[in-house]
Amino acid sequence: MRTVGVEEELLLVDPDTGDPKALAAAVLARVAHEDPGQDVFEKELFRQMLEFATHPQSDMTDLGEEIVRCRKEAARHAGELGCAVVALATSPLPVSPSLSVNERYEWLAGQYGIPTWEQLVCGCHVHVSVESDEEGIAVLDRIRPWLPVLRAISANSPFWQGQDTSYASYRSRVWNRWPSAGPTEPFVSAERYHQRVADMLATGALLDTRMVYFDARLSARYPTVEIRVADVCLCAGTAALIATLCRALVETAARDWRAGRPAPDHSVSLLRLADWQAARYALEKDLLDPATMRPAPAPHVLRSLLEHTGDALTEVGDAERAEQGMADLLRRGNGAREQRRLLERAGSLRDVVTECVRHTQG
Repeated sequence: MRTVGVEEELLLVDPDTGDPKALAAAVLARVAHEDPGQDVFEKELFRQMLEFATHPQSDMTDLGEEIVRCRKEAARHAGELGCAVVALATSPLPVSPSLSVNERYEWLAGQYGIPTWEQLVCGCHVHVSVESDEEGIAVLDRIRPWLPVLRAISANSPFWQGQDTSYASYRSRVWNRWPSAGPTEPFVSAERYHQRVADMLATGALLDTRMVYFDARLSARYPTVEIRVADVCLCAGTAALIATLCRALVETAARDWRAGRPAPDHSVSLLRLADWQAARYALEKDLLDPATMRPAPAPHVLRSLLEHTGDALTEVGDAERAEQGMADLLRRGNGAREQRRLLERAGSLRDVVTECVRHTQG
């Protein structure tokens, strides 16, 4: 059974006003003092962000519980310093990001200028184990058209600098300002993938392999495929659903490869449009169907995803969990819908943030 790990980025905010707080270094210092050997929490590009990573899990119930536990631990450490953590992919309130002290981050700011300072965005990255680089590339080539669907499920960033952006996932529009971000054409082989990465680094435009910001890539640190399209999800249950679907997509793609079934040949141009559609409307309007690249109702596309991965979900006991998770998602909506619902009810983006602090640990 493939193992799965999740990395989540959280915003640090004032619990009363909702304003982002540049206290990551202090939170991490407190974590290190209480638990010197911990390997869960890390700093991120900006001091208003805190990242955690779960351990690899084969049971999705265990993974979901660890996500909740990590969020609660992050909240506890932050609370001891008078701030809170919130699972929002962008700050609804205006913010001037503070760069973390790190030579790498300073290089990014010097190389890319203003776009670097716009990257106060929080994502959810899912690692799924693979047996080899060749299997990993076969997976990457076959999951490409499904990644916008994961984007739509996770969408949780409708607000930016105090305004409604009209997007469900504005984080994705900000993130794609990096020159190496976005969908890719099929690589066909591990040799061609690694040559592509080497060629990108040889341009001098990127600092290192960690800057290869493909929507999905081979991890440079672990024997995994790393799927990077999701916004950090407001509800921990949605993050667990994303992880469950990612594992099923990886397993389904690997089986198709072993059976000799070809990878879809959708162009990057079409994949970019599918990704834009998912970021703009998420589940509120049509998505582009991964099979046809034509508009289809979002519930139909979600059903297609469950059918596409049905065997893989069933064999590891995840089918009922995924079915229920999808049904709950369609009933209540994703984080973007909930944020807009909260704004309509409360009338204030500050209230949206403070209410989402509670949702983060739910």
